[in-house]
Amino acid sequence: MRLTKRTLLGAGLSVLAAPLTAPILDLPKALADDAIAPLVIGTNQVPRHFNGAVQSGIATGMVSTQIFASPLRYDDQWNPQPYLAKSWTIAPDNLSVTLHLVEDAVFHDGHPLTAEDVAFSIGVIKANHPFQTMLEPVSTVETPDAHTVIIRLARPHPALLLAMSPGLMPILPKHVYGDGQDIKTHPANLKPVGSGPFKFVEYKQGESIQLERFDRFFIPGRPKLARLVYRILPDQNSLVIATERREIGMLPFLSSVRDIERLAKAPTLTVTDRGFEGIGPINWLAFNCGKKPLDDVRVRRAIALAANRAFITGKLLGGVAKPATGPIVPGSPFYEPAVDLYTLDIAKADALLDEAGLKKGPDGTRFPLTIDYIPNDNDQQRNVAEYLRAGLKRIGIALQVRAAPDFPTWAQRVSNFDFDLTMDNVFNWGDPVIGVARTYLSTNIRKGVIWSNTQQYKNPKVDELLNAAAVETDLAKRKALYSEFQKIVVSEAPIAYINLTPYKAVYDKRLTNLPLSIWGPLSPLDEVAWAQGAAGAER
Repeated sequence: MRLTKRTLLGAGLSVLAAPLTAPILDLPKALADDAIAPLVIGTNQVPRHFNGAVQSGIATGMVSTQIFASPLRYDDQWNPQPYLAKSWTIAPDNLSVTLHLVEDAVFHDGHPLTAEDVAFSIGVIKANHPFQTMLEPVSTVETPDAHTVIIRLARPHPALLLAMSPGLMPILPKHVYGDGQDIKTHPANLKPVGSGPFKFVEYKQGESIQLERFDRFFIPGRPKLARLVYRILPDQNSLVIATERREIGMLPFLSSVRDIERLAKAPTLTVTDRGFEGIGPINWLAFNCGKKPLDDVRVRRAIALAANRAFITGKLLGGVAKPATGPIVPGSPFYEPAVDLYTLDIAKADALLDEAGLKKGPDGTRFPLTIDYIPNDNDQQRNVAEYLRAGLKRIGIALQVRAAPDFPTWAQRVSNFDFDLTMDNVFNWGDPVIGVARTYLSTNIRKGVIWSNTQQYKNPKVDELLNAAAVETDLAKRKALYSEFQKIVVSEAPIAYINLTPYKAVYDKRLTNLPLSIWGPLSPLDEVAWAQGAAGAER
């Protein structure tokens, strides 16, 4: 079965720590061939763990999608394709979806994968994933036989098939995870067992992750690569240098303007923006609406007016990144352009703060705030945070920039509401039901869960609009609901939208079958291979 885009949217290697003056892998010539040469993937993201059923984001998703298979996968035209489900049917009343699973899938420990594992995984995701709206309409999951799954819905759910993608619905082994231990802290999260193309070998905390080919993968002849090695380098410049030297064969989620321009000049590399269509990333400034004085909409609007988004996108980001105007990206059919753009207006910002009773003191300061940012992303995060310090000083706000040593530290602070302002990079995830509503629904204020409603924003009308749009099957009516939602949210400013994150992926030109589906680097890499003879002695 095939769906159109319109239908979908309407409906350890110790050598890895070696200095960059030495190559990553110095294989003997007799072994350095296409069959065993690893693909080294560069990243500065340090994952908490590898269980994508309870953790979203790039750090977990890049690895989880290789270890775990999902019911469906997607091509570059938004069409669902078979994966663990060889076929599927949607009931005429849109209240159930039946999956027919492949019959020869096994987990990496040899246990057969059955319908019970799928049902178990859906339950885990529904209960624990930060995207609470993603599977909220699922009422029951039936397993009439070992290879049939019937997902029953309390109401229509236009985003369900998209939610079955690799980055969103990893299928966990029930015999491993169903032992009664807390799924979020389960030891298997750091030593995962899946049914995907690659199996876990080793994780050196903050240094490297090594996966190897799963020889019993259910798709014959795949994966093509023998090993995947994720090299974690916190320093962005080191990542770029290693990629130029071909010590790194794949550098996904690159957003630094200067690095993009630099690597695009390398004759040995391919730089592309294809593969991020389903992700829909936005770089934004989030407010903790549960803390004073940020619980006052006038304060949030004043900060948004002083942020000077035009300077950030035009100067700091070199004109490469386009401004973001609201919670839904322009590429979506639900995008609403007619919203308040918060053009720089210091006089209006000052007036709003005066009206809120926050007068300037003798030194010109009204009150202090702290801003956090995701580490290891200078262009989109740190530099914008530093710039805002000077920008907000103009309206009497003393802004202190607080750095985090790593991603888990930042995530813990923000998810536990221990922040005033924070820069963030958040994804639409294809359909607003999946990636947008989670940020604004009052029912998704979930302490300890990053990329939920960490702003603690509450508006009953917004809840009503989002809940109505989530079940509306008429595209025009759905657009109208999301249009009204965007106007309200932009006006109340729980978030100041800065720019569309200009993600690129960089690949060694000797690689073939690049992952250019709508999920790009969050797709299984089972088809990626070195060109014949490419991985010889030069690797």
